[in-house]
Amino acid sequence: MTTPFDEDLPPPRKPGLFASLRASFLTGIVVIAPVSMTVWLVWTIIGWFDNVVLPLVPDAFQPEQYVDINLRGLGVVFFLVFTIMVGWIAKGLIGRSMINFAESLVLRMPVVRSIYSGVKQIAETVFAQTERTFEKACLIEYPRKGIWAIGFISTDAKGEVDQKAQTGDRLMGVFIPTTPNPTSGFLLFFPKEDIMELDMTIEDAAKLVISAGLVYPNPKDPSLPLDED
Repeated sequence: MTTPFDEDLPPPRKPGLFASLRASFLTGIVVIAPVSMTVWLVWTIIGWFDNVVLPLVPDAFQPEQYVDINLRGLGVVFFLVFTIMVGWIAKGLIGRSMINFAESLVLRMPVVRSIYSGVKQIAETVFAQTERTFEKACLIEYPRKGIWAIGFISTDAKGEVDQKAQTGDRLMGVFIPTTPNPTSGFLLFFPKEDIMELDMTIEDAAKLVISAGLVYPNPKDPSLPLDED
């Protein structure tokens, strides 16, 4: 609906050439920056592997001796091959015996023992192949009633934790991640009836935590509203 006053107003001005160029430049930065940073990071890591691994490789196995070209990434290839061979040997009886013998020697050294045990525990936690993982994403009221936090259901409480809690209810372990680093957080135990399971996947819930609530997954229920761009 227009009024007589609207007819006297001048038409809206179109953005000038400088404003259009500025908007296009900022859009280009948004597109180029993630790609260029990713390429730079990968290139830097490959170069670091080459500088560390290649000096340990005998000259007879250095392809650059025959090709006379700086083949970037050979360090990564040698590292992968060497790691696979060590893992294959470690799975055998002789390999396990050698590893157990070497560990027994290391564990007798006071300072080295502490460093080795800590590094081994971290490596087993991060890289060990296991079928156990978080079951589902959930909502729990934390740190008080009325405040909801995203969590990941790990498993039922067992052993001494379940025995000494003596709540009479089924307790479940829930990992509460922090933002923007979801690898740190808190392990809490809640009664099952206090846990509200979510339909979103673990990956979608992790994205929601990492983005501080800026990235919401599309709901699976068609009756719920979709995200608006």
